[in-house]
Amino acid sequence: MAAESGAGTQAVERAISLLACFTDEHSELRITELCAQTGLGQSTVSRMISSLDRLGYVVQDARTSLYRLGPSAVTLGSVALNSSPLFRAARPIAQNLAYATGLGVNLAEFRDNRLFYLCNFEGATSPKSFTMAGRTAPLHATGMGKAILAEQPAEYVMAYFADGLGHAYTPHTVTGYAAMQTVLTEIRNRGYATEVEELAFGRACLAAPIRTRGGQVVAALSLSGPLSELDLPQRQQDLALMVIEAADELSVALGFTVPFASTPPLSLPSQESSS
Repeated sequence: MAAESGAGTQAVERAISLLACFTDEHSELRITELCAQTGLGQSTVSRMISSLDRLGYVVQDARTSLYRLGPSAVTLGSVALNSSPLFRAARPIAQNLAYATGLGVNLAEFRDNRLFYLCNFEGATSPKSFTMAGRTAPLHATGMGKAILAEQPAEYVMAYFADGLGHAYTPHTVTGYAAMQTVLTEIRNRGYATEVEELAFGRACLAAPIRTRGGQVVAALSLSGPLSELDLPQRQQDLALMVIEAADELSVALGFTVPFASTPPLSLPSQESSS
């Protein structure tokens, strides 16, 4: 019985390792590529991929013979998202904000020292041809990440950089603990974070934290888009107020009681990205 249980566990782990090989960068793979990534033999991979294909977790392109994730994987992802109270509460709020501003709206939760995206909606001026759901991003180089970092103990922020997580993505990325502490103090004072070309050139965002019933910051909401569309020199004050109000509305939906007049006065636009 123990041997059968061990064999079953091994089969599950191998099947999951095969599915995990498919990423945004490598969405279609050959059997040989799956063998190379997992270290499994070709006969084992062929047999398991055949089973996954039969169950709908992968599909094979008839022309190229490459495999990609199938409809059953999409179904599981949809079930996972719909089981999240944060996702369900955020959808109408994020949709309305995207429509009102014409910009992109993103929702991500704090998980394993990174942002984990749950959903995104595009306004008319910030279209995307892909979904952000399931993707991850660094805390220190994103508006949402910095909104979350601002509510973490100084010891956590120090350890984050000490562990080598503060990679530079552009010349504007804040990569050191001391510089980040200055940025986080400003975020706490004004109630929202900005990110200007710190993760990617030509992009910017404003973000505000989302709190649970007990006041713990577990996620963040952002407005994002091309620099020209956000037009921060002219629109930062108005957009910041909108993203703060939307994040507060979502926090209330999760059980948090927003103190009266808790929103701090919005400060003049400044550059957080100088590191």
